[in-house]
Amino acid sequence: MKQSSTRLFALLLVLSLSSFGFAQSPISTAKTQPERAADGSKKAGSKPVTADVINSDIKEALAVIQSNYVGAKTLDYNEVFKSSIDSMLHSLDPHSNYFDAKEFEQFKTDQSSRYFGIGATIGDLSSPDGKVLATYIKATFEGAPAHRGGLRYGDKIVEVNGTSMLGKPFSEVRTFLRGPQGTSAKIVVERLATGKRETVDIVRDAVPQPSISEAYMIRPGIGYINMNGGFNQTTYNEFVQAMRQLTAAGMQQLVIDLRNNGGGLVSQAYRVANAFLSEGQVIFSQKGRMEGATDPPYRSVNRTPNRSPIVMLVNRNTASASEILAGALQDHDRALIVGEDTFGKGLVQNPFQLEYGSMLLLTIAKYETPAGRLIQRDYSNGELYNYYTEGGSLRDKNQEAAKPKGSESKTDTGRSVYSGGGINPDVPIKPQTITNERARVQAKIAVPAFAYTLDLVVGKVKGLENYKVDKPITFDYDIKPTDYPISDAVFASFKEFAVEKYKIPAAQIDREKEFVERILRTELVTAAFGTQTSSQVFNEYDTQLLKAIELLPQAKQLAMQSERAKTVTRQKNTVN
Repeated sequence: MKQSSTRLFALLLVLSLSSFGFAQSPISTAKTQPERAADGSKKAGSKPVTADVINSDIKEALAVIQSNYVGAKTLDYNEVFKSSIDSMLHSLDPHSNYFDAKEFEQFKTDQSSRYFGIGATIGDLSSPDGKVLATYIKATFEGAPAHRGGLRYGDKIVEVNGTSMLGKPFSEVRTFLRGPQGTSAKIVVERLATGKRETVDIVRDAVPQPSISEAYMIRPGIGYINMNGGFNQTTYNEFVQAMRQLTAAGMQQLVIDLRNNGGGLVSQAYRVANAFLSEGQVIFSQKGRMEGATDPPYRSVNRTPNRSPIVMLVNRNTASASEILAGALQDHDRALIVGEDTFGKGLVQNPFQLEYGSMLLLTIAKYETPAGRLIQRDYSNGELYNYYTEGGSLRDKNQEAAKPKGSESKTDTGRSVYSGGGINPDVPIKPQTITNERARVQAKIAVPAFAYTLDLVVGKVKGLENYKVDKPITFDYDIKPTDYPISDAVFASFKEFAVEKYKIPAAQIDREKEFVERILRTELVTAAFGTQTSSQVFNEYDTQLLKAIELLPQAKQLAMQSERAKTVTRQKNTVN
């Protein structure tokens, strides 16, 4: 451990952002001889607590640990240092963080919208007693190494670079499949259709992690864009491509799904908002102490914005940059916000790269919506666990009955909106929930559903040979009702399979008939068209999304009111 570490402690505590001043000599392990009081205790210092005092105390504490701690020889000082900085930063706010060199590299990868690997979705299959048997290819991505190498749904992964994968869960197999760009993954697979083993040599490459997982016409004239992948470097370009695709398909109204979008690059959220707001309209503001942290409001520069009616779906995991987007469109009455209260993360973090490859992500400002609302909710109790759990799935269990908190502001058309608790939806819609017992039953059913589909897609189920998937995967496909419908015959066949081989009571399967039909069709569509298309199956059962579609006439009315408000504003400005 170097003095640079201890000094960083001190300087962070006083928030000196301009310089981190690293020294080079190691900390001495010699016993210190502090001045003692008459009773033998260390005299309390009369000097005020400064960076130098803190630096000296930390240096001394580390020396004592090195000399006296029973486990000092095996102590991971990087972990000690990291945990100390983490604790210090989290005493400031919930979102300031320290990243060591390895974590910083992963952070940069996440922001780049890609990772390095083979480009495939995998899943494991368990025996009736719960033991993992093997991991299988479930889908490949268009143009990715796995797709180019000919891997398909149902290929059993036997070995990777000479190491057996049999019996390993998919999370462990995934670590073997990923690796640096340009390295080789020699994968032995057992083909589903033939049972023969083949060795496929795949060179790892960059695999996109798109921000937009789905973009298709969910109804005639209605486009749907699912932006659950966060705001990364490619988000706006993906958005432009999706809008062009949908417009060409006849889109007149739009549903944008921001549920579970945890945020990311605010610049990308700004560009998406800019696509829908008129020149001069404020998108967001930020206020802080650091030079450049408080800037003039960020405004739209778009002279020809898209005017399609918009419903925007949000939930308790909609956070940060996605809240900025939702808040901007809500304040200008440009979109009808539906769903649940968002997370309430409205703090600005700036990355400060440190000397040895680590990084400090420090809160430097707060975001405000165009109406002057603060997005950030209260974190003054200082309890991180409570903050994240109460801010996520456990927050405001009865929020539909609660009144919004914080100061009131007005949208362009005079609607009331509120500060300090994320973005409150214009139309609250609770997600569909099930009991814990039903969730356990469904999880149990999912295992034989996958096993059964493996037989179904290769034509091994007698009388259901027409469900065989024998063509190469087709990407960018919009699902049709005629694609792999789950008939009564398929359901009956699966029930017999699950009862006989997995000992699941027939009554449980009957009670979960809708779930069975959904998961079987999802697996079949995944085998034929990939995960982007198969997610469309689940959308037809999504009560929040279905309600959002029903609310599009209300969104259209709101868009008209917004246009009238802008006309009145322009007329007033002309007169003045």
